[in-house]
Amino acid sequence: MFKDNLNQRQLNILKFIQKKEKVSNIDIRNYLRDKGIQVSRITVVRDINTLLDKNLVKKYGKGRSVWYEEKERSEFLKYIDIDKYFKKGPDERKIAFKNFNFDVFKRLDNVFNEKEKKELIDLNNQYKRQVKKLSSTLLQKELERLTIDLSWKSSQIEGNTYSLIDTEALIKENKKAPGHSQEEATMILNHKKALDYILNNKDYFKKLNFQKIREIHKILLKNLGVKSRIREHGVGITGTKYKPLDNKFQIKEALEKLVKLINNKDNPLAKSLIVGLFISYIQPFEDGNKRTSRMLTNALLLAYNFCPLSFRSVDTAEYKKAIIVFYEQNNFRFFKELFKEQFRFAVNNYFL
Repeated sequence: MFKDNLNQRQLNILKFIQKKEKVSNIDIRNYLRDKGIQVSRITVVRDINTLLDKNLVKKYGKGRSVWYEEKERSEFLKYIDIDKYFKKGPDERKIAFKNFNFDVFKRLDNVFNEKEKKELIDLNNQYKRQVKKLSSTLLQKELERLTIDLSWKSSQIEGNTYSLIDTEALIKENKKAPGHSQEEATMILNHKKALDYILNNKDYFKKLNFQKIREIHKILLKNLGVKSRIREHGVGITGTKYKPLDNKFQIKEALEKLVKLINNKDNPLAKSLIVGLFISYIQPFEDGNKRTSRMLTNALLLAYNFCPLSFRSVDTAEYKKAIIVFYEQNNFRFFKELFKEQFRFAVNNYFL
């Protein structure tokens, strides 16, 4: 479950603020009481503080004159009750964008707010201090550990059934797990090769282009029967009615816009998050798009000396939900929360 999730009472308060636009603590308590929810003033204050911490509401005034408004009015960052959203199937959900939306490129000016930027930069400074203390041997061991975790988890997201222990044996000893296909082993080993390529060519990824995207895809899909060229036909995506572009010229146009957007961004974290989301959204290749997006996320992080992600602790279902919410609503709040969680996890679990 997303750490960003609110409990039902907090959801009620947020919806009330969204509806009324300007409310006080007393207004909130009266609203909850009218709904049959008896709470103390302290509980309301706690709930409001939660909404403030999550950047969902803004506080104005002082003392008895305090009042609250919804902070994020952009549809692309608004809070959605993700559990409720996915209780309905793809045919029942009210989907805002059933097809690729080129206008979404205009909505990515402020991916992270100042508070988020500070937290992530502070975390990355912690990562740099940790790395600085490691000997070259220990650093190599930590990179190997992260490589194993990433190769396992990224493959698992794609349906690979190797365990983490079997993935370690495959990567370190070239020992294939019994009862598993050659395709599964190849998928995992390709992840290792792709990350090795990135680690050996960090500066190369400071500026992105289609050729570099294609190179990563080619390594990841080698010997898996998928060509590394722009898709020429339509594809369907399990779990959603969203249809990606089906015209190779439009796909190429979308990729050009994406590359330009990323290269013009100053913040490496924004670059990494956007590429991690948009390669999946554009679906430029017949297969392997999400794998490519996760690896490119790390290519951009490492290019700018930021901590790479293993995605080890990510819940596969929540990851897919975050992507589908973006497909259908162009809302990237939940993918951003997932990205931040994985960045925190990486800094606090590797290179120590």
